[in-house]
Amino acid sequence: MKVVFLVTPPFAAQVLDFLLQNQVQVVAVISKPDRPKGRSGSPVPTPVKLVAEAHQPPLPIYQPELVSAAEFADVLKAYEADLFVVVAYGEIIKQHLLDMPRLACINVHASLLPKHRGAAPIQRSIMEGEKETGVTIMHMVKKMDAGDMIKKVAVAIGPDMTYGELETALCEAGKEALLEVIQQFEQGEPSREPQDHALMTLAPKIELEDCELNWNESAQHLHDLVRGVNPHPGAWCYVEVKGEKKRLKIARTRVVEHAPAAPGTILNLSQNKGNLLIATNDQALELVDVQLEGKKLMTSEELTRGISRTLFSFLAAT
Repeated sequence: MKVVFLVTPPFAAQVLDFLLQNQVQVVAVISKPDRPKGRSGSPVPTPVKLVAEAHQPPLPIYQPELVSAAEFADVLKAYEADLFVVVAYGEIIKQHLLDMPRLACINVHASLLPKHRGAAPIQRSIMEGEKETGVTIMHMVKKMDAGDMIKKVAVAIGPDMTYGELETALCEAGKEALLEVIQQFEQGEPSREPQDHALMTLAPKIELEDCELNWNESAQHLHDLVRGVNPHPGAWCYVEVKGEKKRLKIARTRVVEHAPAAPGTILNLSQNKGNLLIATNDQALELVDVQLEGKKLMTSEELTRGISRTLFSFLAAT
């Protein structure tokens, strides 16, 4: 069973390593090009590239700007692959590639389809306060995340689980499911289930402006937003510190029952101890871990320890 692996995200390196440990015959790896990172501006190898190069013998790895470019088709065709396995590759795969492998082109998607089709299914499931999500292994078609489903695995979302934590849990569930599906293809065509397109929802890419906290929302909604974009891109709001407007990144919060007050009010203003407690439109949100621009991550109590809370205020969302 010859497999070509097309991947982008860091967790895909773990999936590749798992497949190799379980003797899956990966004949080539396709990854996005190395990108500059850090102050040096030097290109940094993708995590999956490092796994491919460390394997003995090293796996062939290709990093085209566009995998569907006509000139790259002959490169892929030469591998005579049985399966293409795609994990969040970040590019619409054109039909001539979908038709290329002998058996199928399959995708690992981090939601229980048809819910949360799109680029940010993990973040959106948390941001929408859901209690469960999962992984779907499906046949790829030209329409985004719309192919017949082969296998679905549910994963619970804890009340304080972050995007990073859920991604790890989904990776563990997904790699086991993917291995099972590959083994099924070795025995013959696995069963497939069409999606009910009427139940489809979208999970568009998270933009920075999506991560701004609006204190006129409920405390639970804000808490879900914070954990849904942790560790990146990160929830944030504007504050005024000693008359200067600054951006405050908020990494961890806690919903606290409290009598109604004007949204954005610091409820423990008179106390210069304890984490900041901010009024929302229904309860209060405790800011546990925060990072003021130019400073390191710390508790909000540590942040305000050297600042009178009368000189610290939260500004309305832009």
